[in-house]
Amino acid sequence: MTISAARRPSPAVNLGFAVAAGLMLGALAWLVMLVPAEDGVREWTGALNPGGWMAWTFPTALFFWVIAALLLAFTWLAIRFPETPRRGILGIATTRGDRLFVSLLGSAFVNLAWQGFGGAPGWVGLVLSLIYAAAVFRWV
Repeated sequence: MTISAARRPSPAVNLGFAVAAGLMLGALAWLVMLVPAEDGVREWTGALNPGGWMAWTFPTALFFWVIAALLLAFTWLAIRFPETPRRGILGIATTRGDRLFVSLLGSAFVNLAWQGFGGAPGWVGLVLSLIYAAAVFRWV
């Protein structure tokens, strides 16, 4: 099934998202360049703004960058490939955006629970969150 010409996004929309994607990649490159380096070795968890009001580290900035990239990608998907809501195991109609919201919210709780119960290392919580998000997108 093809998208009719009336529903197909204009070239300006595609160009706008391509520019936005380029800006996002530029922002990521800028964040990588901000990581402090000593003797050619990058300190990935070092402060990006020493003495600043918030402890911005590369992992913290990358977290917010990923959320912004997801929102951009899901907006492009919603315009390019419109979706009708579907009913999952919750019994309510959800779209991709709804499932993204539920997976992000749930992943926050999964990571908090992992850290709260003394889970170390922290990447295991990330893996559990990715499994949870895959389940949400599959069954919710």
